[in-house]
Amino acid sequence: MASIFSKIIAGEIPCYKIAEDDRFFAFLDIRPLQAGHTLVIPKVEVDYIFDLDDATLGDMMIFAKKIAVAIKKVVPCERIGVAVIGLEVPHCHIHLSPINGLGDMDFRNPKSFSADVMQDLAEKIKSNL
Repeated sequence: MASIFSKIIAGEIPCYKIAEDDRFFAFLDIRPLQAGHTLVIPKVEVDYIFDLDDATLGDMMIFAKKIAVAIKKVVPCERIGVAVIGLEVPHCHIHLSPINGLGDMDFRNPKSFSADVMQDLAEKIKSNL
């Protein structure tokens, strides 16, 4: 059965898409830690990030770096935090979230933004790639 992320890639579930190439996909998290919190996923459905082959893992980080640079241009912050948890969806993914302190990466306290704000963020981040 396809993961929710595979369904997003296939267009079966809508998302706020940031970027896509032939191997990777990036979109705003619908339970963001901060404005601009983005998920980067491989298009191949692999549950555990360290089960990816070395080349794919490295290329995924390079893809994520481009997204992180664009997020930082749009959302004022000290850094873009990076996290790999891997328990909530059986499809490996990297969290990229603007942070100013350690508490900004607390996954127990997601925020909520309107659809208009999410769409605006997605467009601004895309335009900075």
